[in-house]
Amino acid sequence: MHDNLIILAGGISSRMKKPSTSNLVNDDENNQANERSKSLISVGNEGRPLMDYLLYNAKKAGYKNIYIVINEKGNLFKEFYGKEKKNNHFNGLNISFPIQYIPKNRIKPLGTADAVFQAVEQFSELNKQQYTVCNSDNLYSEKSLKLMRETENLNAFISYDRDALEFSLEKIYSFAILNLDSEKNLKSIIEKPSFEEAEEYKDKDGKIRVSMNIFKFDGKIIYPYLKNCPVHRVRNEKEIPTVVLNCVADFPKAFKGIPLSEHVPDLTAKDDIFIIKEYLKKHYPAKLIW
Repeated sequence: MHDNLIILAGGISSRMKKPSTSNLVNDDENNQANERSKSLISVGNEGRPLMDYLLYNAKKAGYKNIYIVINEKGNLFKEFYGKEKKNNHFNGLNISFPIQYIPKNRIKPLGTADAVFQAVEQFSELNKQQYTVCNSDNLYSEKSLKLMRETENLNAFISYDRDALEFSLEKIYSFAILNLDSEKNLKSIIEKPSFEEAEEYKDKDGKIRVSMNIFKFDGKIIYPYLKNCPVHRVRNEKEIPTVVLNCVADFPKAFKGIPLSEHVPDLTAKDDIFIIKEYLKKHYPAKLIW
């Protein structure tokens, strides 16, 4: 069991800046979507951002130390959650802000694996501990976060049932498929699978499994894979799945998939703002009780 959660919020949110295809986004929300990190867009009660709800679930799951990875222009996070680089107190959580610096030869961050690597370089205590990593624009449930925190496996991930995700079929069918062995250990990841290929990789429960980018890492084991992660030849970024698969190549049973069937609300584009707001109204109290 561990108490550390790294939340990745250093991206530039390029998809969020594209125009909405509906009339459900008001002018204020449109401006926020163009100017703010996705997880800071006002979607909750009293104008609070999605990040509040992720932190709320994290606290309920038992996490204490939160590391929000921001970019060099991420000062708005500090207005919400504390002005210091580390050890800000927010509703019983200890929040720190690793910064994902952009290399001089790039205009965009170097990817999710780079974000985690810069976090553990700046907060090196994590390399002797275990920690969970997740996105900032997905609202992971208390249950999923707790599964990551309490698993006895050194390295693990949530293995989501694709059929339980409430996205459009086009989006769901674009997800990479997890290839697991009979003991639920990760073997490989199949990107952009055809319908027939996806069917071939059903697990023993008859489920097609996908990742929604929530992982548990053992700091000592994963550090060299973060440090030596290559740049993806197509997407030109260092990605967490590459780190995971390189570790699996050396240790075939390194990563355990923990099955879970539930939806993971997502804030990727402007049209998701209305969907998230309705979801929060339905599933969370008007005022969060921390």
